[in-house]
Amino acid sequence: MSMLDPEPLAGRVAVVTGGGAGIGGGVSRLLAKAGALVVLNDIDAAYAEETAADIAKDGGRAITVVGDIREPETVARLRDAALAATPEGRIDVLVNNVGDYRPSSTFLRSTEEDWQASHAINFEHVLRVTHALLPVMVENGAGSIVNVSTVEALRGIPGCPVYSAYNAAIIAFTKSLAVDVARKGVRVNCIAPDMANTPQTTYEAKLRGRDPQLIGSWVPVGRFGEPEDYANVVLFLASDASSYVTGHLIPVDGGTTAASGWYGKADGRGWTNLPDQA
Repeated sequence: MSMLDPEPLAGRVAVVTGGGAGIGGGVSRLLAKAGALVVLNDIDAAYAEETAADIAKDGGRAITVVGDIREPETVARLRDAALAATPEGRIDVLVNNVGDYRPSSTFLRSTEEDWQASHAINFEHVLRVTHALLPVMVENGAGSIVNVSTVEALRGIPGCPVYSAYNAAIIAFTKSLAVDVARKGVRVNCIAPDMANTPQTTYEAKLRGRDPQLIGSWVPVGRFGEPEDYANVVLFLASDASSYVTGHLIPVDGGTTAASGWYGKADGRGWTNLPDQA
């Protein structure tokens, strides 16, 4: 089986957290198109149902589990729904996609409640969901886990040190877990998005009225990323095309990690990652 197959995930069950919109929505749609039965979780019922409807319209299969992935009860329902999706109770792919940089503040202004909230939305659920679903993969002797971190875990990001730290933890967890379970037939990899055009980080919010021609100054490939750009890499990591790849991080960023960083504004009022605003 390879990426050249029309349905490289045919007969497989893929679980996607935050699978209703943005990157997660793109992942759910593409994995279904690749032949997987997708079990998608989202906190927003409308997003979940819209994506499931799109998948069904295109001839795919999807099951929705609406709920807050930070809650153990939601994780349990997600696992049970995935196991019940096929007679043999298999889970072949897990995409831990949920994360949120909001709210953010400087470390000195943050509180313990802020840290706990960021931990819950950015890292804790990755441990909990993986812990719930990994045993099924180990029992079957095969599986692929794809975690979603951020390029902000690879460079300093002003005003978001706790967010950055928890996303760096995802990368470390990916690498170490990959070593632990490699001989059990399970692969674990990670992507690090940047410049994504999603409901959380929209095209309009990035531009803020600036000339779209400036995008080429910020992103080497000259455009913002769309959900499909990230989904394509997830599909590669989920499929047998990456059967010899485990424990790795792939930035999906249009070249921003290679080419850019943060710049102190000339007026001394904060930072920017947009060079024309320095």
